[in-house]
Amino acid sequence: MAVKLKPLADQVIVITGASSGIGLATARKAAKAGAAVVLAARNGEALRAICEDINVQGGRAHAVVADVGAPEDVDKIARAAIARFGHFDTWVNDAGVGLYGELADTTAEDHERLFRTNYFGVVNGSLEAVKHFRENHRAGAVINVGSALSDVAAPLMGAYSASKHAVKGFTNALRLEVLREQIPVSVTLIKPSSVSTPFADHARNMMDQPASVPPPRYAPEVVADAILHAAVHPIRDIAVGSGARPMAIGSAAAPILVDRMMARMMPPMTRRRGDKPTRDSLHAHGVDGMTESEHLKGRRFSVYTEVQKRPGLTLGLGALAVVGIAAFLGRDGLSKNARPMLAKAARPLLMRAAMQRPAAAARLVARHPGRAARLAAALR
Repeated sequence: MAVKLKPLADQVIVITGASSGIGLATARKAAKAGAAVVLAARNGEALRAICEDINVQGGRAHAVVADVGAPEDVDKIARAAIARFGHFDTWVNDAGVGLYGELADTTAEDHERLFRTNYFGVVNGSLEAVKHFRENHRAGAVINVGSALSDVAAPLMGAYSASKHAVKGFTNALRLEVLREQIPVSVTLIKPSSVSTPFADHARNMMDQPASVPPPRYAPEVVADAILHAAVHPIRDIAVGSGARPMAIGSAAAPILVDRMMARMMPPMTRRRGDKPTRDSLHAHGVDGMTESEHLKGRRFSVYTEVQKRPGLTLGLGALAVVGIAAFLGRDGLSKNARPMLAKAARPLLMRAAMQRPAAAARLVARHPGRAARLAAALR
């Protein structure tokens, strides 16, 4: 069923992990757009300062100190949002922690704590949000922040990669259940590439050097824009930044080759020069209040991300490319030489557009069944 989401200015948005990085950038942008924001994190002092700053600037913000790994704390977030604003329209599961080190050196306690936040935090928040929308017969959005490492794994970030794979699997399964029950809820997975947040500074680091994230890096505001787009426009997933996309595509096409490349190339790119932080945020909150790391700077725009927000444009560009090359080569040349190549190039563009906007794709097929059949035959 079609899900109609409110404009940002009319929404109440819950954001976990809102005391730094992507969550903080999203909170500020949402409040600036007129949304009321309920901000949750473990660091109460930082949260209260952030909310005070937003409120002084004319926004509406409410702080809730909570550990998303605890179901009772997530219930407290929902109750606080309802008590303060009467309801909520979008729930953003952004809270996350990091760990750099070999899997063999990762203790069971650290592994469990990372999953308690990164995976069960998403589970707890998502189920709480869906329950609210179902019981109150409200349309809404659940937005889960995964990672480019939802699709591939990285050495020295094995536990983190595993948690983000789990987030992707859970989000996809939740979407299917929502569709089956016909609940008016949009479920979106956001998959950022490397982002210049304080993530690496806050992560538990068992390496002998300070941690980093590989280039190209994107500013947290680019991810925040993608999250807020999903809060208004139902969309299945958005990959932020194209940095890790070649690895994901390559892993599907040539997994053994990409495994060897990742094993060799990634470890040096996950380190930087300088002094290691003396404190991490795995088991307790760190030093919060910053969206961007003082050691890293990120790109402020991603063409790849913007194209995904406009699947109709993607479909149009793919069709124009096919038509243009066909005209250049001529009908005979196209059928003999270029059709397989064009079909291979166009297939992912058209499939992605159809997945992101299934209702629009169905309407196009209904209006032009002959053209749809010919296109399907060409893409086989």
